[in-house]
Amino acid sequence: MAGSDRGDLTRTAILALLGTVGPLSRSEIARELDVSPATVTQLTRELMGHGMVEELDLKPSRGGRPAQRLGLVGGAGRALGVKVTADHLVLVDVRLDGEVLGSWVRPFDPAAADAPGDLADAVSSVLTAITGGPPLLGVGVGVPGSVDDQGVGTVNAPTLGWQAMPVGERLRRRLDLPVLVENDVNALAAAERLYGRGRTHRDFLVLTIGRGVGAAIVADGRVYRGARGGAGEFGHLCVDPAGPPCGCGARGCLEAFVGSTGLLAAARAKTTTPSEGAPHGEGAPFAESGPFKGGDLLGEGAGGALGAVAALGRAAVRGDAVAREVFAEAGEILGRATAGLVNVVDPEVVVVLGEGTADWPFWQVGFDRALRAQLYPGRRDIAVEVESWDETSWAQGAAALVLATPFDAAGAAGEQGRLVRARLIGTTP
Repeated sequence: MAGSDRGDLTRTAILALLGTVGPLSRSEIARELDVSPATVTQLTRELMGHGMVEELDLKPSRGGRPAQRLGLVGGAGRALGVKVTADHLVLVDVRLDGEVLGSWVRPFDPAAADAPGDLADAVSSVLTAITGGPPLLGVGVGVPGSVDDQGVGTVNAPTLGWQAMPVGERLRRRLDLPVLVENDVNALAAAERLYGRGRTHRDFLVLTIGRGVGAAIVADGRVYRGARGGAGEFGHLCVDPAGPPCGCGARGCLEAFVGSTGLLAAARAKTTTPSEGAPHGEGAPFAESGPFKGGDLLGEGAGGALGAVAALGRAAVRGDAVAREVFAEAGEILGRATAGLVNVVDPEVVVVLGEGTADWPFWQVGFDRALRAQLYPGRRDIAVEVESWDETSWAQGAAALVLATPFDAAGAAGEQGRLVRARLIGTTP
């Protein structure tokens, strides 16, 4: 399916439109994507020839000839997506149309002597359990760090303790499948481009909040990776050089203030009693009757730091003033930083994702005010859209790396992309 950059991007958009909206006529596709009917006719003919789009029923007409509707052939292919975290893996089996066929969670220790081998073992065990259904096009892996090249897959991830880890090479050698590796937030942006809010926008910003803070920049329909695959490390923007230490080794990073560890540190500071050397105020009732006791506030209870932040969120829902203040102040810091990024890259929309979105109403109090105040005039009406979230979303993003590859005009997937395309059209077993 060779073609121009514009043609390849439009093929991607057609698949994404049919996958999210459902069956449409050719004229509806042209109208939705703002392209000519002739272009849609040509590209859908190619997609049908490769078994990715099919003709369905006729759409009733109010006059004139009924229009033939087209639908996505979800069975044209599938991909396995893997999200790597500091203590476990999440794996999902996803069809070309974005439907999740299955999900799995496996324990994982990135500090193990042979962590890539353990990762390969976990992926292999899931692949063994997958039988029948659409052909497997490849494996996508999302990691919390920078990746030199999707098709090579060498990872630098301080939070995992990985330096130049050959993840892609090890997985390909073991699995004998195409493997694409990418920063997890960039992978989410790829999924947004195919199946989410990004379907109708060519320039948008993905912002993630949770354990850490991340961003992905989509410009002219493509994820911007930077010179070495490290673009989007938004969490390591310096907010205050005299601020708290960050896991990256620097001080005062955005993530150190508004990541899960930063939120818990703020909560501890506000709930410290006078005898412990801190001011005593309206935070006292939270400290005495709130959800945190000892290790929980330190992020050492059940669920770790994210579990403690979830408890902080439950306290905010119950109306606890200190819990709400923690989120509002974090939202203000995040809003100011986001405004700077929006002023630089000028996106159409900001999409907020991640575990932290469960508490977004409390973040939003400070975020919206700070964001609008710092935006350049003319950009202050930018839309901020928050999507629902569950842990499989990260892994779905990883799967999207593979599912988007057949339309990768920029060649970001390299030789692995060629192998995925070959599997899709049935020229590779």
